[in-house]
Amino acid sequence: MYPTVTGNVAAWRNLMYAGILTAVGSVSTADAQTVSAVQYPLKTVRVVVPSAPSGGTDLIARLTAQKVGEGWGQSVIIDNVAGGGTRIGILAVAKAAPDGYTLLLSTTNFAFAPAVYAKLPYDPMTDFVPIVHIANSASLLAVHPSVPATNVAQLVALTRARPAEMRYGYGGAGTVGHLVGALFSLQAGVKFLNVPYKGTGPAITALLSGEIHLLIVNMASLLPHVQSGRLRGLAVAGTKRSRIMPQLPTIAESGVPGYEYSGWYGVWAPAKTPGPIIAKINESYNRVLNDSTVRDRLADAAIDIVGGTSEAFFTYVAGELRKWSRVARETGIQAE
Repeated sequence: MYPTVTGNVAAWRNLMYAGILTAVGSVSTADAQTVSAVQYPLKTVRVVVPSAPSGGTDLIARLTAQKVGEGWGQSVIIDNVAGGGTRIGILAVAKAAPDGYTLLLSTTNFAFAPAVYAKLPYDPMTDFVPIVHIANSASLLAVHPSVPATNVAQLVALTRARPAEMRYGYGGAGTVGHLVGALFSLQAGVKFLNVPYKGTGPAITALLSGEIHLLIVNMASLLPHVQSGRLRGLAVAGTKRSRIMPQLPTIAESGVPGYEYSGWYGVWAPAKTPGPIIAKINESYNRVLNDSTVRDRLADAAIDIVGGTSEAFFTYVAGELRKWSRVARETGIQAE
């Protein structure tokens, strides 16, 4: 669990702006950092993605890195450091020099890991500085066509009539799919028979075959199967309807008030990275996120651009840490 989110808010905010507000020594130190930010970057910038190349994460990482690098006139490379449920890559960035040349592009796992691991080799609240919230991706609640439910209310009623018989699949204990299903169970007041698989791909295959009844995963992975009629989409998990499937309501507006899950992507730097450099990277990513080519490419993949300030990203992630820690605590979910 991760119970100290609120208590560390001030500390994290101070770290974010350390280069501007708490430069040690004299005004000349702050001046030197500002000059350094103006010159930055003077060499290749490495963005660590803590997973293997695949899906929306890799699309976002490489598309934005290319555009940011073009704006800087400097190479920005993607380094996929997979393993340990994203922990290995995240730890590598935590240990990197705080100079702006090693960044982290993280996903929702950044907020899930503290909830389900008893101990992490890094502290997400003190070892990193948030830079920018790049985007959110829509997720979809889908069922096998054999399930006699065409909306969420019918699914809830069916599950209550068959307690612990409706099979919900996910990609392993303590994963995103496990927690988002647990959140649905808590808020809808239902109980599923949970069926873990070795990854999201096998869980989708199981749903297609009818081995399980339902799952909640990113829309891009399910869209072809829903469009072909092999699966039935019931609702989207986010706060608003998807532009790709606007006919589907949200889970919240379908009888489970307050339910919300969005996969998210954001950029971080090691703690103590100077504030002026954080500000420059933030400005560069926001500029790229306003590029029409980037927006169109991500929209086609059911990814919604967010952007904004470091402070806004900090607030969002702090809320995510609290939310998923509560879900893990109330359900007893732990990672394998």
